[in-house]
Amino acid sequence: MEEHELHVSGTLIWYYYICPREVWLISHQITPDQDDSNVSLGRFIQDYSYPRERKELSVGYSKMDVFKVDNGKLFIGEVKKTSKYRQSARMQLAFYLDELKQRGVEARGELRFPREKLREEVILDEVTEKELERTKREILRIVYLSQPPPPAKIKFCKKCAYAEFCWS
Repeated sequence: MEEHELHVSGTLIWYYYICPREVWLISHQITPDQDDSNVSLGRFIQDYSYPRERKELSVGYSKMDVFKVDNGKLFIGEVKKTSKYRQSARMQLAFYLDELKQRGVEARGELRFPREKLREEVILDEVTEKELERTKREILRIVYLSQPPPPAKIKFCKKCAYAEFCWS
């Protein structure tokens, strides 16, 4: 691994809760199959859902999907194609809320699943902050491994854009 400081991002948080191997692959710039239909669908949903809201707020190592300011209060949203990965999405959004909090910005978070017409508020509480700290340490441990963790068949493998990489 090159000699530079690595940082945990919202994307790495998201993948950690799905597959630690993906964390290693992404952190080492091994990109998933960009022609994978799930990757394309996810981009489409993110780009074309909630057209009246502002897109992509970048803060630190975070890029939030949508945001708005209402009565001086910042609201951030994370748009996902399905609620199947709800825990990953919750923790990713909690990471974004924590990034803002560390910069003195209070915000409220909302997960959005437009195809399912669902919304869910995410609150950064003490329990979630402790979980984030544990998760960030574990992500850095994985990232600094000399090779990726071995592939492990999980329920998400069949729709994964890394499937060929892991199972060829």
